[in-house]
Amino acid sequence: MPKTSTSPAAPIPPQGQPTVTSPDRQNAKTLSGLRRFGGPWLWLAIAAPLLGGVLLVVQAWTLAGIVGGVVENGAVIAAMTPGIVLIFGLLLTRAALAAIGDRAGTAASEAIKTNLRQALFAQLLSRSPRAADQPHSGAASSAMIDQVEALDGFFARYVPAMVQASLLPLAFGAIILPLDWLAGLLFLVTAPLIPVFMALVGWGAQYATDRQARALSLLNGRFADRLRGLTTLKLFGRAEAETAGIVAASDELRHRTLRVLRIAFLSSAVLEFFAALGVAGIALYVGLTFIDFLHLRSTPLTLELGLFLLLMAPEVYNPLRLLAAHYHDRASAKSAIGEIQAQLGALPAEIVPLGHAEPSASPDAMALRLDKLTLRTPDNARVILHETGLNIKAGEHVAIVGQSGIGKSSLLEAIARMRPHGGAITLGDQPLEDWDEAELRHSVAMLGQKPRIFAGSMADNIAMARPDATPAQIRSAAERAQAAGFADALPEGLDTLLGEGGLGLSGGQTQRIALARIFLRDPGLILLDEPTAHLDAELEQAVLDALLDFAHGRTLIIATHSQAVAKRMHHAYRIAGAELLATPVSAASVRSVA
Repeated sequence: MPKTSTSPAAPIPPQGQPTVTSPDRQNAKTLSGLRRFGGPWLWLAIAAPLLGGVLLVVQAWTLAGIVGGVVENGAVIAAMTPGIVLIFGLLLTRAALAAIGDRAGTAASEAIKTNLRQALFAQLLSRSPRAADQPHSGAASSAMIDQVEALDGFFARYVPAMVQASLLPLAFGAIILPLDWLAGLLFLVTAPLIPVFMALVGWGAQYATDRQARALSLLNGRFADRLRGLTTLKLFGRAEAETAGIVAASDELRHRTLRVLRIAFLSSAVLEFFAALGVAGIALYVGLTFIDFLHLRSTPLTLELGLFLLLMAPEVYNPLRLLAAHYHDRASAKSAIGEIQAQLGALPAEIVPLGHAEPSASPDAMALRLDKLTLRTPDNARVILHETGLNIKAGEHVAIVGQSGIGKSSLLEAIARMRPHGGAITLGDQPLEDWDEAELRHSVAMLGQKPRIFAGSMADNIAMARPDATPAQIRSAAERAQAAGFADALPEGLDTLLGEGGLGLSGGQTQRIALARIFLRDPGLILLDEPTAHLDAELEQAVLDALLDFAHGRTLIIATHSQAVAKRMHHAYRIAGAELLATPVSAASVRSVA
């Protein structure tokens, strides 16, 4: 049964170069870097509420002027009709701007999440499946789905709220200060206190959110592990115990989530308290001045100005209240970024949507050179090859023959950079380790003994090799792999749905569907591991005919038990005594091992 995933160890900085950026600050920097993928939607989400704030000042001043003119100056209501119409127009415009801002924030967030998920998925696919730091599937899924989704509130709500809270209270205070110095001073003094106390509360919220995000990833990974190993658990009578363990972990996650919410509510309460004090202070000042109890002004306080101050008082604090309401989204996003990097490694420096970065040219046939190659079994218990050399010219076809377990598959995996090795492997004109990952996967095609078939149609499974392939190209690939025959015998043909892992197919049928993927590609080097193992002699020759026709002008290496396959190659080698030995086969020339 798969083991529960653990986070890869953090990289150790080189000696003499200590890390100066804290993880929290680095996560914040990463979030800032992702904003550029919001495009114009994010700018619109920020600009719309700022424009609404400007219109708010005009609305409050117009309303105060109407009420002051009618009550204090005895103006006729009919004369105020243009002002009343203007107020209704401003109300509708502000409502429209608020709706536009919300919609734009959501669109920006979706664009950022989509780009990030595609980049993370592409980065995950670019890694070797045997890499030591390869994340567990449950943890990787949680990072790309749940943790990326946790960024939604940050970009859709927190970023616009942060800009509003940074600009609007200061702008409102600057407008009010020349009109009434005491009210303006009160706004400018009390407003900054709210972010200060929010930050103090936020330190505790960040710690609790980090632990909650970590607990969620561990629970998802644990659940995926147990689900995958359910049969094994039942066979050993551990199903009930593991179920109880998952229930206990879920309950612990619930408690952690409640702790986070408790801190979030506390931060909102702190904000509301200081905002209420500020509004009450303005109301008290205006009221005491009107009843002639306070004499702090050099000129009388008019009803128009007093009403304007009262209307603006809650609006000065409203952007800060909005920021506090979404402050938890910031903590959640920073925790999510930290967990994504813990599970999947550092985010890609350049986020490019999956499928947009394709090699510019088709690869040519590739020469292969093994120089003092040393290869061991995964447990290091046995040496497969010891300081072995081999030269294969571009366009040659080679068979690696031998009994099961001798190391044929391991050799192919080492050539495909899917298994660690000693010595040197050179593909084309450059060492294997110098190849760019995307270019290597484009230039080298490998088919293992147990190809993966996913839940979906046969056509979809074949088209995984080239998602932009046309139905005609998919059909041609299926025919060349001798898969179209058994597909056409089914009611829906190539559109027949398959179960996960190829449920419903025989071993030979699974192999032929996977082989059809090779025919949709344009590799310079083809590595095949027992491609005809489950086929009868007639079908084996038909598949081999199509394969050799496709491989003309390309380098082909086949690991096989079949002498019929080996006879049709240019050269054949066998693994014996930790060496590659040339093996004479009928109709094949023999070349000595380097």
